[in-house]
Amino acid sequence: MQEEEVPKTLKPSSPGFRDVNPLAAGVLERNGVKSWTKPAPSLYPHQWSWDSAFIALGLAHVDNRRATDELEALFSAQWKTGKVPHIVFDPEAPPKSYFPDAERWNSNGLSEHAPSGPRTSGLCQPPVHALAVRRIWETAQGKDERRLENARRFLRGNYPRLLSWHRYLATARDPERSGLVTIYHPWESGTDNSPRWDGPLDRIPIGEVPTYTRRDVQHVSDPSHRPTDEEYDRFLWLLELLKRARYEEADIYGEHPFLVKDVLFSAILVAANEALLEIHAAVGASEEDRTTIERWIERGREGLDEQWDPALGLCLDRDVLTGEPLRVRTVAGFAPLISGGLGERRVADVLQTLDSPAFVGNPQLHRPLPPSTSPGEPGFHPRSYWRGPVWPVANWLLWWSLLRAGEPERAHSLRHHTLEELAESGFAEYFEPFTGEPLGSGEQSWTAAIALDMLATEDAV
Repeated sequence: MQEEEVPKTLKPSSPGFRDVNPLAAGVLERNGVKSWTKPAPSLYPHQWSWDSAFIALGLAHVDNRRATDELEALFSAQWKTGKVPHIVFDPEAPPKSYFPDAERWNSNGLSEHAPSGPRTSGLCQPPVHALAVRRIWETAQGKDERRLENARRFLRGNYPRLLSWHRYLATARDPERSGLVTIYHPWESGTDNSPRWDGPLDRIPIGEVPTYTRRDVQHVSDPSHRPTDEEYDRFLWLLELLKRARYEEADIYGEHPFLVKDVLFSAILVAANEALLEIHAAVGASEEDRTTIERWIERGREGLDEQWDPALGLCLDRDVLTGEPLRVRTVAGFAPLISGGLGERRVADVLQTLDSPAFVGNPQLHRPLPPSTSPGEPGFHPRSYWRGPVWPVANWLLWWSLLRAGEPERAHSLRHHTLEELAESGFAEYFEPFTGEPLGSGEQSWTAAIALDMLATEDAV
């Protein structure tokens, strides 16, 4: 069994972790492939969409050119519909290094909308990209004129791509204009095997799935860190159905058996639209665009508000086919905090849940960091991917959101304990919530990237 390199630990060079530690930058350097960055040394040999957005956000603090190149490489594979694919396949990656591969997706063979050059998957992932583009612009301020002009040129070139990407999500993925994005597959959520999806998946009968060999379990020390074979069968059956629909949005929406309004995805889109408004202002785009983006933000927040469950103190996904909310306590339920624009009462409700024993107030936790699924859930598993482990990238989303919500003390605590965990155990993909054991892939790029962003940001406390 081939395992990832044992992750190097982050040794804080000052008590407040205020200095950008070169070890985090080193992870991104080692995982670099030409103009983009692998999510991990061997487990993920291609370019993943929201990984690259977080990677660019971190790189903005140490190498602005690499940060812009990261997103340029990703957007070069954008579909004609505006969709940014969740995987862009590297033709030079070792054969059979990842499954499902480009041949299994066959996107450009099935869809006229797929790019003719790069080979991609047929799905998408949460739209963190505008946040990264804004960070690139922010970190260029006060620097030399050449760097500032490069950032300005990058902004002008990518504004239309971002607008097209967000328009696709606001229309093709929300034909009802609910403000909530519909996903076609758990992989689109980024939280692949979360108990959020157990209900919708369980009712789907699995047809004949072509034979396959999983590659992911060969790159971790324990297969229990990854989704089960049964989960994978369902994932691949959904892929086969998407292929039968030739990735056509209207056909998928009319007959696909997995259609879910994803509140975390939707909240990230709202936050990304706020960033897009700032980019819009910086490039001097049209008044019509500004009105459109503002309408998307308003609609998204209204849609999320309708999914609020006062009994659980969380925002819940909704099954489009049944109309029912998915009553599962996961970190995705803090979506309103991420979307922003909350009144004091709703912020207090969200924080009460976050601080409760269902999440960071659980006395058994190694550190007060949010498990991806509440330990009180029947589907909780402390070592299985998104069913329980602590994810540094999810910590970043909450930390950043708490700062925006005017909660600097809670943000400081989350930042401190996240960096402390990385100092103790390295840049792992995720961590066992009760022991702090590093799990999944080591030397994970987006873990290093969020560390760079946290380390470069002064908390006002």
